Amino acid sequence: MSVVGIDFGNLQSVIAVARNRGIDVIVNEVSNRFTPTLVSFGPKQRYLGETAKTQEISNFKNTVSSLKRIVGRTFADREVQEIEKRYLTAPLVDINGQLAVKVNYQGQETAFTTVQLFAMYLTKIKEIATHETKLPVSDCVVAIPSWFTDVQRRAVLDASEIAGLNVLRLLNDSTAVALGYGITKTDLPEDKPRNICFVDVGHSTYTASIVSFVKGQLTVKSRAFDRHFGGRDFDRMLLDHFAAEFQHKYKIDVKSNGKAMIRLMTGCEKLKKVLSANAQAPLNIESIMEDRDVASMMTRAEFEELAKDLIRRVEAPLQQALEGAGMTVDDIDAVEIVGGSTRIPALKERIAAFFKKELSSTLNQDEAVARGCALQCAILSPAFKVRDFSVQDITNYPIKMTWQPTPEEEETELVVFNKNNSIPSTKILTFYRSEPFDLEAQYAEPENLPAGINPWIGRFSVKKVEPVNGEPACVKVKARLNIHGVLAVEGAYVVEEVIKEELLDETEINAEDSDAPISRKVKKLVKKGDLTVVSATSGLDRSVLNELREKEMEMIASDKLVVDTEMAKNSLEEYIYDTRSKLDGVYKAYVNPADKAPFVQQLNDAENWLYDEGDEATKSVYAAKLAELQVVGNPVIHRYREAEARPTAARELRETINQLMSQATSSEERYAHIPEEEKNKIVEKISKAQTWIENKEERQSMQHKYEEPVISSIEIRKQRDEIIYFATPILNKPKPTPVVVETPESTTPEPKQSPTPDAQDDGSKDMDID
Repeated sequence: MSVVGIDFGNLQSVIAVARNRGIDVIVNEVSNRFTPTLVSFGPKQRYLGETAKTQEISNFKNTVSSLKRIVGRTFADREVQEIEKRYLTAPLVDINGQLAVKVNYQGQETAFTTVQLFAMYLTKIKEIATHETKLPVSDCVVAIPSWFTDVQRRAVLDASEIAGLNVLRLLNDSTAVALGYGITKTDLPEDKPRNICFVDVGHSTYTASIVSFVKGQLTVKSRAFDRHFGGRDFDRMLLDHFAAEFQHKYKIDVKSNGKAMIRLMTGCEKLKKVLSANAQAPLNIESIMEDRDVASMMTRAEFEELAKDLIRRVEAPLQQALEGAGMTVDDIDAVEIVGGSTRIPALKERIAAFFKKELSSTLNQDEAVARGCALQCAILSPAFKVRDFSVQDITNYPIKMTWQPTPEEEETELVVFNKNNSIPSTKILTFYRSEPFDLEAQYAEPENLPAGINPWIGRFSVKKVEPVNGEPACVKVKARLNIHGVLAVEGAYVVEEVIKEELLDETEINAEDSDAPISRKVKKLVKKGDLTVVSATSGLDRSVLNELREKEMEMIASDKLVVDTEMAKNSLEEYIYDTRSKLDGVYKAYVNPADKAPFVQQLNDAENWLYDEGDEATKSVYAAKLAELQVVGNPVIHRYREAEARPTAARELRETINQLMSQATSSEERYAHIPEEEKNKIVEKISKAQTWIENKEERQSMQHKYEEPVISSIEIRKQRDEIIYFATPILNKPKPTPVVVETPESTTPEPKQSPTPDAQDDGSKDMDID
């Protein structure tokens, strides 16, 4: 099973997987490392990612972008109506309070909620990961903006479940960057923390976070953000500038034409990127509208002058992050920048001037978030063993609980999780109640939430509460801010103290006072009784999730059928054109003259049918039509391919025959140990093969090319394999091991040498050796 990290971007998304003892960013079906975050709808199917991008201009009214900005939002959301609507080309509608998009899908006006749209996109991400890794994909970690609220986080989790993904953690994007940075460092201190400020300026949002590192752990100290500052704001600034210029210069109103707006926005984005590396850049757009071509030029100085108000906004989140962490710029050891928009030179200069130090870019600016997510997924997955590294994240918004007071109490609310409270985190709340009661959770500072977000989080009803011994019960409620940053009441229970008296045993009496009267020991026991908690949150009900999951599966199957049908149609079309064009070419000699004209007519009829009533046929009809043509065409193709392959196979057989014959009749020493009768068997075997191929080739030469071949290349290769398998064990037979005769050692002592040259030792023995 793959371990996947997903950087869910507003413009494009990145997928990373843990494998090969590292983290790899995987490519999509067109070998891009980034997949456009787009969902589009057509008359037959959905288009997701790259395929949606290719028809963004032609099908802009049915294409949905900015999924990151609209997921979990409501139709009445002021931020959606005032800001996000400018970046959306498909009309927005309201479905039971949820934000939805109306599109034309399969010939019908259909509305999909933002949760469904996000699920569709995650389906594509899952498909890319599965295809690339060749493994099933389920477990994943998804990066989200750190400013996402409870309702937005639940929407992402719901969409992931609809797409069949098991989210191990929703990870704040800035925390993902910090994890990818810290886990690779081998020089982190063990005592005094190293403080790093991560500045992430993406397509639609800007986050500054301060993280302290010690060996094996990161702790997010504070975080600040500008939810409406990113690359798209610079693009929009350029669009407004050039739209005004073109209206004056060419007398055209670009903003009145949806397709022209998309073309100009794309051109502005390219110009911005060129200006990040060059002093000036051109803008040329062909046929922007009314068959008009437009052109202009901009220098970097002009760009920076236009963007001065935007660039000035970069400092506020940096100052807020420092104040939240209780630090100054002198406490920051390094500033790491990520995000595509940090390539803008003026932006980097402003950040560097604020911190009065050089900026670091040791991480891949576009892939750091996805890599951090994949690392977190590997840490959480039991399938991987990763170096221990603890991630201590924080929540951005304080959360309070409210309730109806009793006569004995006056308090009606309590801030349970403060701002910058660590996550995950659990708090136990104590209430004294004689009957069931409700708790409501909401954000304590709604003014700091994204504009239009309802501060309400959920209602939790504690059931089956009764008095204990005539007194209000002591009820403990367990509230938890889980690993996703989502609030839940995980349970409630009644605590009852039971007093139990026991006689002291003899040892205890002697230890206290042997003369004391027999006394009793009092024990207090705590008895717990679980209570039922019914939760009502912004998350979708299980029944709704199951229904949407089924709908998504149906759309996946429908998309696959459309793709398979198109492939079947293309296969038929390709077969018609390819075969017909070769009947007067390479296939000419291999088709029976009597069959050629009828077959050409059959191909022509099939072509006419294909572009007439067969244009909207089913996959099975296309397959049947192709099979009908192949009855005549495939034998022709087979005869042609055999005529091409036979000479090569025959040549290889003859080469093998000559080689084996040479070895079997060789007088070389390495074959001398092989018995002659076995060599003769080889000669006999290959002689038969030679006679066989000669006879077959002679018979084949008497055949017409359009007749069925007498012999096939497969048969020739089989014959070659047979003689190789027969001869090789014989020719490779090892030489027999020579017999070694050992000489017995004499036990008689060596005779001593005579001190004189003429001395003789007659006491020596002669030893006979058999």
